[in-house]
Amino acid sequence: MSDASLPSSLPRLVVVAPDAVSGAAAEEIARVLAGAIAARGVAHWATTGGSAAPGIYHALGASPLRDQVDWSRVQTWWGDDRFVASDDPLSNVLPIAAMPIPPANLHPIPTAEAIARGERPAWAAARYAEELAINVPADAGGTPVFDLIVLGVGPDGHVLSVFPGSAVWDEALSCAAVPAPTHIEPHVERVTLHPRVLASARSVLVVTAGAGKAANLGRAWTGDDVRELPVRAARLATATWILDDAAASALPHA
Repeated sequence: MSDASLPSSLPRLVVVAPDAVSGAAAEEIARVLAGAIAARGVAHWATTGGSAAPGIYHALGASPLRDQVDWSRVQTWWGDDRFVASDDPLSNVLPIAAMPIPPANLHPIPTAEAIARGERPAWAAARYAEELAINVPADAGGTPVFDLIVLGVGPDGHVLSVFPGSAVWDEALSCAAVPAPTHIEPHVERVTLHPRVLASARSVLVVTAGAGKAANLGRAWTGDDVRELPVRAARLATATWILDDAAASALPHA
């Protein structure tokens, strides 16, 4: 694993071989969570789904990493989810089953409850915003302050469920409903944290791989328009980007 030398205003860039991405991400997650517990007695993190999640969770749930974190003190939230039942293969909740986290410490977005009640994604978003406000420390503006937020990156440069040109940026709550995207699969409605949570988090971890991500990641390293390319919102000094060689190939420092 090697860190590129970057200005402090940019993320820490870690470039690894394709088969090392999940393990490197798991190591970083364990380090940050253990540090948060040592400093504050509890760790609040928002995790993700996507193709990288199963490998990361598998590594975190196995020795030695599982033994480096007191999972009873880890409160797990989700950055986004599809508006589906919790047992649906599209759910971002399913991969977490490999983790040694007490069920009471898991806080999924209440999409399943909303569906059971006949409610819409906006209902689930409002309930999740309320739960976050009650349970997660907030900054002066009321934005939840997570110890860690883990992000994948979509092929269009989206993070969370904040797509290019998204209206989520204009939402007031910390969580918002998202219409089903037409330009990217799966074409289902979603619920997402507001992207402002990234700037408030103590640590942000971006994990992605593949040549298909390279062009947008390269564009994200410069430019300021986060609405055009939402992954730019994760271009923070508090962030670590773990990429494979292909995904990092268009970055000016790769």
